[in-house]
Amino acid sequence: MGLIILTFSAIFLLIASVGLLMFYREAMLARITAVIHPDAKPKKSLLGSIQQTGVSLGGIVERLEGVLPKSQAEVSVVQQRLIRAGYRSDSAIKIFYGVKILVPLILCLLVAVGRGSSFFLYIAALGLGFLLPDFGLGKLIAKRQKRIRLGLPDALDMLVICVEAGLGVDQATARTAQELRSAQPAVSDELGIIVLEQHAGRPRSEAWKNFAERSDVDSVRNLVTILVQSEQFGTSIAKTLRVHSDTLRSQRRQKVEEQAAKTTIKLIFPLVFFIFPSLFLVTLGPAIIIITHSFTQLNK
Repeated sequence: MGLIILTFSAIFLLIASVGLLMFYREAMLARITAVIHPDAKPKKSLLGSIQQTGVSLGGIVERLEGVLPKSQAEVSVVQQRLIRAGYRSDSAIKIFYGVKILVPLILCLLVAVGRGSSFFLYIAALGLGFLLPDFGLGKLIAKRQKRIRLGLPDALDMLVICVEAGLGVDQATARTAQELRSAQPAVSDELGIIVLEQHAGRPRSEAWKNFAERSDVDSVRNLVTILVQSEQFGTSIAKTLRVHSDTLRSQRRQKVEEQAAKTTIKLIFPLVFFIFPSLFLVTLGPAIIIITHSFTQLNK
């Protein structure tokens, strides 16, 4: 059962990766052709058919979300989790609930193909398929939070450079989001949203607080608190950001040292269960064979 699921997942990921590569290549070729020959009619190629099929499958998955009963409070929680994972489109929540319906059906189909006649296997497939999207979404949230946590010191250093160069905090935030677009895409995305919210007329403190709520990272919450207090009391923003950046780097170094110190305890179990038996076998094995042979000779 586990081997079938792993094989199906690997094949699905491989097909999806190839499909994405072909999609972007086809889109680039279509744009170049439209520039060179603006009057030419677009040809419907195999990749175009694949793209159209993908769009149709996406629509089918979105329609499946209506099958699952859900409350408004649950939808709000799921939407907040999707935003923390980086999915902000309106169709993301529909696709998520569609996947929660589609995955259990696929697992039940795999059980049927594997000639599983036990009713318990079907129940387990339904339950596992219903929970897998939530686990996957949790992994995506944790991964994005880790990227934000690791990229925040670099963003603070860039903010300090921009502020000391004479830019305001808002202009420095926009510049930092632009400069870190390729190096730290998660942090750049969140800073870009802060800039858009400020352009829409939202106060700076409220925009940064929304950043803390969206990311749900402790270091971001501390940063927002420091920025709000610095704005209220009129202290130097550059000095505050530099101190906080040094603090984050020190915390990162201490966490790495803590993990390195735990390795000695974690190595006890593989040493006891795997390495020591092998050493005993190599060192004591010949002696035991010789002693056994000697006692055999004496008994004769």
